Amino acid sequence: MEILATIIDIFLHLDIHLGEVIKDYGTLTYFILFAIIFCETGLVVTPFLPGDSLLFAAGAFAALGSLELPLLLGILYLAPILGDSTNYWIGRFIGPKVYNANSRWVKREYIDKTHAFYDKHGGKTIVIARFMPIFRTFAPFVAGIGKMNYARFVSFSVFGTLLWITSCVVAGYYFGNIPFVKKNFSLVIFAVIGISVLPMAVHLVQDWLKKRRAALPNA
Repeated sequence: MEILATIIDIFLHLDIHLGEVIKDYGTLTYFILFAIIFCETGLVVTPFLPGDSLLFAAGAFAALGSLELPLLLGILYLAPILGDSTNYWIGRFIGPKVYNANSRWVKREYIDKTHAFYDKHGGKTIVIARFMPIFRTFAPFVAGIGKMNYARFVSFSVFGTLLWITSCVVAGYYFGNIPFVKKNFSLVIFAVIGISVLPMAVHLVQDWLKKRRAALPNA
C-alpha cells in the first residue's frame, strides 16, 4: 500500500517529482508526460492532474539537457490535441447521459460553469480555457455535448494547444534554471499553479459580483 501511495503521489505531483522520474525512467519520461497531459485534457474525470506547472518543469529540465526540447514539444503538442478530440467525442455521445445522471465522478457544477463560459465566448472558449485548469478539461466535453462543428473545434484546439504548450514550456526553458527558481522550485511550481488558476478565479469573482448586483433592490 505504501508503494502504491508513493506512485499515486508522484503521478499527481509529477511537476515536483519530475527530476526523480527522469533519473529513474529516462526516455520513458516522454510517454509519462504524454499520458498525464492527455488524461488532463482528454478525460473529464481527471481535471486534478498537473498541467501548466508540469509543462514549466519539463521546459526547465529540457534547458538542462535532461529532455530533448524538439521531441518534448512534439509530444506535448500531440497529447492535448488528441486529448481534446477524445473528450469532444465522449461529450458528444455520452455527455448528456453523464450530465443527467449527475455522476459523482463528474461534477455537474463544473459542466454548468463551463457551459456558461462557452455560451459567453463561443468557440474561443477552447483557446481561452487552455490556460484555465478544470475549464480546459471540461471545455471539449461541453463542445461535444453542444455538437460544435468538429472541424471548427479542432482548429481552435490546435491553435490553443500551440499557444499553451509553447508559452509554458518556453517559460520553463528560459526561466526554470535561474538560481532563485532552482533553489525554490517547489514554491515556483505553486506560483505557476496560482497564476494559471487566476483567470478562473477572476471569472468566478465576476460572476459572483454580477449575481450580487442583480440581487440588490433597485434604487
